[in-house]
Amino acid sequence: MADFPVRPDTDEAWHDLLGQLHRQPKAQPRPFFYGRVQARLAAKTSAEKDLLPAWLRRPAYAALLGALVLSLSGDGPGLRAGSAAAGGPGYQPSRVAPR
Repeated sequence: MADFPVRPDTDEAWHDLLGQLHRQPKAQPRPFFYGRVQARLAAKTSAEKDLLPAWLRRPAYAALLGALVLSLSGDGPGLRAGSAAAGGPGYQPSRVAPR
């Protein structure tokens, strides 16, 4: 462990110690800091142009989109059974060859 100097005991000593912190000059960024940050952000956003949109790169959204497409496609067994029982537009009776 590091050797720390002895801590002050009185309130006055603490007040003086904290006063030294307030008297120090404020920290300033190096020159052109904000310009470099802006340039880096611009380069990062231009490099992230992918073929897929951002919402589709997340698996939950992709799974939700797949489930939505399958449910709306009309190829599910539940839809075929309902239309066959009702004699709907897609109904075709099965032809059984005589023996």
